[in-house]
Amino acid sequence: MGFKKKQMLGFGLILLFLAILLSFMMFTLNNLKSSMTEIVEDRYDKVQASMEIRQLFSRSDREILFAANDANKEERAESLEIINENHSLIESKIAGLSGSLNKAKAKQLLKEFETQYASYSITEAEIIRKINSSDNLSSLMDDQREKRTKVISTMDEFKDYQEGVMKDTLSNTKQTYEDMIGFVIFAVILSILVISVTVVWMIRSTSKDLQSITKVIKNIDFKNLSVIPRIPVRTTDEIGDIAKSFNDMAESLEIYNQKEKDFTEKISEQNWIQTRVADIATMYQRIVDVEVLADRFITRLAPMMGASIGAFYVKRGEGVDMRFVKLASFAGDGEDSGRREFRLGEGLIGQCALEKKSKVIEDIPEGFQLVTTGLGEVNPKSIVIAPVVFEDEVVAMVELASLEAFTKLQNTFLNRVLDTLGITINNVEGRMEIERLLKESQAQTEELQAQSEELQSQSEEMQAQSEELQTQAEELRMINEQLEERNRETEEKSKELQVAKLNLEKQAEELKLSSKYKSEFMANMSHELRTPLNSILILSEMLSDPNDSKLNEEQQEFARVINSSGQDLLTLINDILDLSKVEVGKLEVVFDEMNLSELPELLHRNFDHVAKKKNIDFIIEKSKNVPDIFFTDEQRFQQILKNLLSNAFKFTEKGSVSVQIKKADEENVAQWIQTKGATNWVEIKVTDTGIGISKEKQKLIFEAFQQGDGATMRKYGGTGLGLSICREFAKLLGGWVIVDSEEGQGSTFTFFIPSLPEGFKNVDEAIAASPEVAAANHDDSAAPFGDQGEPDACMMDEEDRDKAKPFCNKTVLVVDDDHRNIFALKNALKHEGMEILTAENGFECLELLEKGNNIDVILMDIMMPGMDGYETMTRIREQSKFEDLPIIALTAKAMKGDREKCLKAGASDYVSKPLKLDQLLSVLRVWLTN
Repeated sequence: MGFKKKQMLGFGLILLFLAILLSFMMFTLNNLKSSMTEIVEDRYDKVQASMEIRQLFSRSDREILFAANDANKEERAESLEIINENHSLIESKIAGLSGSLNKAKAKQLLKEFETQYASYSITEAEIIRKINSSDNLSSLMDDQREKRTKVISTMDEFKDYQEGVMKDTLSNTKQTYEDMIGFVIFAVILSILVISVTVVWMIRSTSKDLQSITKVIKNIDFKNLSVIPRIPVRTTDEIGDIAKSFNDMAESLEIYNQKEKDFTEKISEQNWIQTRVADIATMYQRIVDVEVLADRFITRLAPMMGASIGAFYVKRGEGVDMRFVKLASFAGDGEDSGRREFRLGEGLIGQCALEKKSKVIEDIPEGFQLVTTGLGEVNPKSIVIAPVVFEDEVVAMVELASLEAFTKLQNTFLNRVLDTLGITINNVEGRMEIERLLKESQAQTEELQAQSEELQSQSEEMQAQSEELQTQAEELRMINEQLEERNRETEEKSKELQVAKLNLEKQAEELKLSSKYKSEFMANMSHELRTPLNSILILSEMLSDPNDSKLNEEQQEFARVINSSGQDLLTLINDILDLSKVEVGKLEVVFDEMNLSELPELLHRNFDHVAKKKNIDFIIEKSKNVPDIFFTDEQRFQQILKNLLSNAFKFTEKGSVSVQIKKADEENVAQWIQTKGATNWVEIKVTDTGIGISKEKQKLIFEAFQQGDGATMRKYGGTGLGLSICREFAKLLGGWVIVDSEEGQGSTFTFFIPSLPEGFKNVDEAIAASPEVAAANHDDSAAPFGDQGEPDACMMDEEDRDKAKPFCNKTVLVVDDDHRNIFALKNALKHEGMEILTAENGFECLELLEKGNNIDVILMDIMMPGMDGYETMTRIREQSKFEDLPIIALTAKAMKGDREKCLKAGASDYVSKPLKLDQLLSVLRVWLTN
């Protein structure tokens, strides 16, 4: 029987006896409760009711006597009223008792009482009538007394009967109580006996198994867990499960103990290796000769490896003259022990050097005798040949032979030692070369000293002949000393230059790698920024077209502002991403004339909505003496003002932002910047009532990625590039930007700019110096989008359509993974009458071409998942039928070399994102009309 079943059986018996005992006690208590309820609620109530009837009857009798004998008229009326009330109460009490009686005798006595009371009530009513009529009452009163006696007697008999029944019930209840006490005592004693027997049985049956388990556990030797005794499993209960679990645990401990021993052995092996590697590394110190290194190394290594003989070879020469020469040996047999030298591929050792691999020879022929002792020669049991490699080149070879087979631990140790030996050999040879050069330098110095002494000797001989020759000799001696000093300085500088050369080479490699990473980052950042900007510019340009858009004038103006802002953002992205230009200070500028009279309207158009949204006053004042025509780079000029105004609105919560444009005083400008060579200075002040800038941070804000509020939890965002770019652009335009601010009182940024910067005498020279002008003029030659004002590009006769619309009924395949760009291009090209097919990657593009669609031109995005544009164009050009199909590459990378890479992959032309519709249409027109 299982341990669990034993416990359930024992506790089940206990609960059964307790349940029987409690059931009997509940039954007995219910009987006692019924008896007491009968006594209190039944018998006592009936006795109480009979006594109340008697009291009411006695009171009525007294009131009749009082009314008949002593009462006056008012008192008699009051007594008669009481008698009537008592009569009603007595009848109700009798009715109540009649309904609650359950014994025959009690019902009989109550019936007699009702009969007698009814007779008494008739006499009582006759007495009341005669009292009111003042008749003689003597005979009625006698009759009334006789009936009253009978009524009282019957009521007393009823009461006595009920009290007798109550006493009998009480006596029965006491007997029941005594019987219950006796049975409870008997049941408790019996339960105790049964529970005790059950508990003893449970304990004895369990303790025997637990003792056997305890005995086994006490016999465990915790110092040696390799063998642990097992507990015999005799039962299938929980004790048996414990025994099985213990046996499983013992097996796991034995396995763990074995693993621990293995781990300890591995740690010991590692310690053995590390200790000897450290010993050899210590031996390397202060060695400046390769032969000394070879001798010490083989002498120290052979005993550690358990080798009986060994040899150490070092590479000498280069190319066809390269060979390995033995520099040291261990326990060698005179001059003829082993080979003196060998070349790559000669013998096993030469082959190991050629393959740069170690080799262990275990099967050694019987006649191979190499190890020599005082008694004779012994055959080795194992030979190991290992190369010493430095920078993937074998610089030395080590060969060891042992009377015992080399162990895996010894081979591992040898590999660890040889990993650092190559570096040590290179360092020692380097020190030897330095020492050789030093000796040559010393020899040259000694030769110079000897020559100096000879000259001095000649000078002394000639001194007697001529005083002038003596002076010359002294000068020669001084020159010789200077030469010696310069020679020493040259040697020191040569060493410094060698170290600097190594550092520069390392830095050049790091700079090359950093430049590569930076270029990749710039390319990816360009793609991520230009891709969404492409659809913004195309769609905003379409919406702003007054001839084609269904928007109202205000909404068209909003679209133009969006397009203008997008163009500004594109310009800023181009300047920021072109880090090479920023680093070398070669940002290109285009000088041309601009109309300053249009500047206020431009600023209002770009910032009125911002001022209205923030409920800020926006004021622009332009002095009359400011020239209307101004020569500068309008794009950079507007970018500076937009950056300054954007900052002003961002940091101003209430108040106003104002712009003041006036002619600058050249003397005032001169205190900030050199004004020589520049004329017609203009001063533009941007003033706000915002948060202001503290004095200590007014220089910091013009540095890249810095802000006045630089905390991580700052209230105002931004990159911190705006003011830095403003100042750099201002310098390119020959001007300067300064700030005047007080924290909490607002800021004033003043922008000084000349009409032409220093170095340009006229605008033609400035324009000619800007290589971007020709390209800009070329781009502007294309007609702007939608300038024809036609609702449908193909609603013309065939001849006119062919002349004016080369796009009509032409099919273009747009390959791009960005749905925004596809949406923008579809809408733009449909407007020109073209039919559009789309593909999201190179695979879909190839499938559409294979289906035989009549495609006139392909617009190919470069950066796509799966198959990019380069591979797709290459695969298209591999098919002869698509050799002449125009493919225009579209890319958002716009990095140097992208155009050449696209053309090499098979593109017919190249357009960078964000697209300009007029530029794209111009390119399409060229290729569709060829």
